[in-house]
Amino acid sequence: MVENYAILPCNGLDKCAGVISGELAIKLSENGDNKIICPVFYRVSETKYNKLAAERPLFVIDGCQTRCASKLAAEKNLKVARRIIVADEAKNHHIELNDGLRITDQEQAFVGTLFEKLNKADEKPTLSSEDAGISCDFEYETFQSGKFIFRIPKNAEVFFNENDCWAWVNGNRARIGVTDYVQQNLSDILYFYPPEIGDDIDQFGELGSIESSKAVFELVSPFRGKVVAINEKLVTNPELINENPYEKGWVAELELTDQEGDKELLIGFERYFEITQKKVEETNVR
Repeated sequence: MVENYAILPCNGLDKCAGVISGELAIKLSENGDNKIICPVFYRVSETKYNKLAAERPLFVIDGCQTRCASKLAAEKNLKVARRIIVADEAKNHHIELNDGLRITDQEQAFVGTLFEKLNKADEKPTLSSEDAGISCDFEYETFQSGKFIFRIPKNAEVFFNENDCWAWVNGNRARIGVTDYVQQNLSDILYFYPPEIGDDIDQFGELGSIESSKAVFELVSPFRGKVVAINEKLVTNPELINENPYEKGWVAELELTDQEGDKELLIGFERYFEITQKKVEETNVR
């Protein structure tokens, strides 16, 4: 069961997603030993809520891509143990949220769906970077543009898509992450929004996202498959992607569904190296 969290919901009451965020927080507090942090009162009662956040793992419920709850957590230097974005979840469940402030029966049912999903996710075994099943020994080719050095893995086991994501294939599994081109362009990465263990991901489907002060980058999965591991260290230390997006900053591992078929739409080292050089020249990353 979902319990023992300090829950920081969105404070946006001018959007349906924000109202749902509050409703979900209430449902979680009523069905487990969870305590809500009021995002408004937090600004005038910091000591009380800092103590609560220190005693419990923090669960952030953002309403939309504005991510006001996540930004408040960052402002207060809180470590986020878990995070969801209501608007993204609605999209994944093919639910169109209404423009009003009172939630409909469909949206109330959606609150129940999210609650059940969170419970099931807690029951699933998760794998951290220490437990993950793939061992990667990268060999790199590099080129420089100004002060920036771009590394690209040249191992035969590594495949790329043109969305600047890589995948190291080992047997029927693949470890996936973003390339140096992404982390250099985003600069300091502030947040990592992981997929859920057990999620079924389509080829070129979204496999979580990362955010910097410049932009949000949605990871486009090179392969289709089931999420069997995430790099949990990135939740509290997303800067590992800046340090090394291949060895320290990988994102997730998939159990592959159609490996050979998916490879037909991917590219290898030589082609991706050429593409990256061209992108760097065109965008003038210096």
